[in-house]
Amino acid sequence: MLTPLYIIPARGGSKGIPRKNIKLLGGRPLIDYAIAEARAAGADDRHIILSTDDAEIAQVARDFSHLAVDYMRPAELATDTAGSREVIIDAMDYADSQGITYDCVVLLQPTSPLRTAADISAAVALFAQHRPDMVVSVVEAASNPYYNCFETEPDTGFLHISKGDGLYTRRQDAPKAWEYNGAVYVIDPQAIRHWPLGKFPRRMPIEMPRSRSIDLDTPTDWLVAEALIAQQNVK
Repeated sequence: MLTPLYIIPARGGSKGIPRKNIKLLGGRPLIDYAIAEARAAGADDRHIILSTDDAEIAQVARDFSHLAVDYMRPAELATDTAGSREVIIDAMDYADSQGITYDCVVLLQPTSPLRTAADISAAVALFAQHRPDMVVSVVEAASNPYYNCFETEPDTGFLHISKGDGLYTRRQDAPKAWEYNGAVYVIDPQAIRHWPLGKFPRRMPIEMPRSRSIDLDTPTDWLVAEALIAQQNVK
């Protein structure tokens, strides 16, 4: 059985939804959803690292989620231009310095509050079975490059289908296309020290339904998530 290191990235600066990581969603700070589902997936608190540069976010995690936050992300890794790879490696370095052992890294972005422990466990199980560089959660793409995604010809400005010959007349006949939904990344520790995430040669998808694939980026996204969570709470 694998022992994952769970990293929850929650920097203080967020522009689309100000202070979103501690904004209340369904009566809970947003970061609590990721912490709670990591625990429900089997993580002990020693293997959950909240990566934040913000003292208030850290305190909310301590007070509301009862998570010890002993690691603080360096300021240079909390800018708009800081990459996820560097953030992950810094948290891994901290875990290594504390003698925390792990077989894989599970990145849980707080902006996917509808992700479940079952989603996380399924991704970890797939990783354990195949040992790729990364297992990543996906949702069927809203637009399909074989069917309704187009590019413009540089010379004429005319549209042409992005992929294939453009002969598909029904979406369901076209090859499926996927997009990352941002919910779960299960990463090989050696791979991320060797390559950027976008250059992993062996990436495996694990599908999630669109109903749990919301990624909070805008105030409209937040309203949708509020409505979905309210609906869940009524059931």
